[in-house]
Amino acid sequence: MKTHSVTPDTIQKKWLLVDGNGKTLGRLITRVAGLLIGKHKVIFSPHMDVGDHVILINADKIRVTGKKPTQKFYHHFSGYPGGLTSISYAKLFARSPEKVIEIAVRGMLPNNKLRERRLKKLKIYKGGDHPHQAQRPEPIDL
Repeated sequence: MKTHSVTPDTIQKKWLLVDGNGKTLGRLITRVAGLLIGKHKVIFSPHMDVGDHVILINADKIRVTGKKPTQKFYHHFSGYPGGLTSISYAKLFARSPEKVIEIAVRGMLPNNKLRERRLKKLKIYKGGDHPHQAQRPEPIDL
């Protein structure tokens, strides 16, 4: 039996539709990150981008548990003295739920050259509508 090596010709990428309505942030994002990486595929290879395209709808209906809306903060440092800016989860989620999800997915992807390429395959939308009907996304339940 020979060892199978993945080539760009053998990779088949699908479009998957994930509904975030009522789902918990962390549990949903771990599954989405796995789909972007391609861990659910038999031909998974860590050095190749074998993951699927993921469309996440109803991002504004995702929930978190416990006291996270008031106690969780996102920090950004500009590099200058006094350049630390912090924003609470509740404020950032009210302003842009897509940004909260993108930060969570970015933190769960491996820190390598494929991270940005994988993030480009994630499309996040507030409501239930998306402009990717032509790709015929396959709805999956996570």
